[in-house]
Amino acid sequence: MNEPPIPAMICPSCGESLTIMGHRSATSDAGKAITCSGCRLEIPVRSGIPRFVQSQHLESFGRQWNRFEVAHDDEDRATFQAKTGVPVAELKGLSVLDAGCGGGRYSRVAGDAGAKVWGADHSHAVDKAAALCGDLPEVRFVQADLKRLPFPENSFDFVFSIGVMHHDVDTRAVFDAVAKLVRPGGRYSVWLYRRNQWWQERVNDWLRGRTVPMAAEKLERWCEWGAWLGGVPIVNRTLNKIVNFSAHPVRENRVCDTFDWYAPVYQHHHTTAELLSWFEAAGFEDLRVLPPEKTGGLYRWTYERDLLIGSGVNVQGRRVSPSR
Repeated sequence: MNEPPIPAMICPSCGESLTIMGHRSATSDAGKAITCSGCRLEIPVRSGIPRFVQSQHLESFGRQWNRFEVAHDDEDRATFQAKTGVPVAELKGLSVLDAGCGGGRYSRVAGDAGAKVWGADHSHAVDKAAALCGDLPEVRFVQADLKRLPFPENSFDFVFSIGVMHHDVDTRAVFDAVAKLVRPGGRYSVWLYRRNQWWQERVNDWLRGRTVPMAAEKLERWCEWGAWLGGVPIVNRTLNKIVNFSAHPVRENRVCDTFDWYAPVYQHHHTTAELLSWFEAAGFEDLRVLPPEKTGGLYRWTYERDLLIGSGVNVQGRRVSPSR
């Protein structure tokens, strides 16, 4: 059986096909553009990446993913499998969409496993992603709004989104738009921030009301303090249940993760029941609520009681085939 080709792009405005020319070239594409044969929309190509949008309210993500080195192959592979529910051994030959690819860690995992990957992100984090995956010719990137991605419906065998959709003004609108790109019989995995206890949500809203307007340089200095606290075992197991900061074992990841929490303009929190209802309404079956990556009795106790700030709700489903 022939493997499916990687899906081609279409114009997000009129749906006409777009010819992909030179998008894997180096950085000598100044002034280059892809033109739609239908509505004549011109899409600039910079550093080999079609740019359908600018970063806008997601600029902080472009900054953080290009500034920090946070990729760790073994950890990223384990996180990918935990948060998508798909073993990497099953990816070979599949057409895959990383919806909100950030710096490209999970696009690389899928590409290393032999998938044909499109990574999409609203921010210029795609530049870091393209550099990270530069040795993988079947991994490609586009800077685009996840609600208006330049791909036909029913394009991908597997679509995943890890920690991204809740940063749009309307999480549900992003979920529904991306869901349409899954082919019948294909799988869809989504990880969103979990809604915590009311008092944790109040504290978080109060803090983010002060951090979001900060200049990035000032916020980074505060995140350095958060990274220090995250390295103190007693503190990172107690205080960060009230005030979120990363406890990742690598300091640079702690700074990046803490910045990731306090910088974005939008940050919505959701419940498992809510996410399951979206899957059902979008025509998905065989729904699986994926467990958290971490284990341990105390961790699970706090997780199940919605006490872990920054934890997620995570569901995988299969799109219903037309014959059903």
